[in-house]
Amino acid sequence: NFLDRYDAPCSLQESSLATERAIWLGMDTGEHHMGDCLARMHLTQEQVEALLPALQHFVATGYLPDEEA
Repeated sequence: NFLDRYDAPCSLQESSLATERAIWLGMDTGEHHMGDCLARMHLTQEQVEALLPALQHFVATGYLPDEEA
């Protein structure tokens, strides 16, 4: 779980989809919006950099890293 540039709650989690490995990445609520950016995360370069290790781990393994990692 993390906050985007406007402090909207967001999360990255594994999906329970049975047919293929997948993840959920997005805002935890559709209530936050800025103009026509309804329900989209607004991430800074630093925030994307912080997400990259988890996304790269998913690409390599099909799983998100353990929370402790």
